[in-house]
Amino acid sequence: MNDLSAILTPGMLVRCPEVPEWGIGQVQSNIAGRVTVNFPDHGKIVVETSLKPLLPVFDV
Repeated sequence: MNDLSAILTPGMLVRCPEVPEWGIGQVQSNIAGRVTVNFPDHGKIVVETSLKPLLPVFDV
């Protein structure tokens, strides 16, 4: 798990710069670098953050 993914906690808003069409999603869980995110138009997606980074969103 990279350092940035370690801070992702349930309820946080995130985006995936490699897949911008997902938009902004809400973290549901973060277990050993596998982050489940609920994206409004794409549903729940499990992201392996070592393969696809997630960035926190602070201004919506």
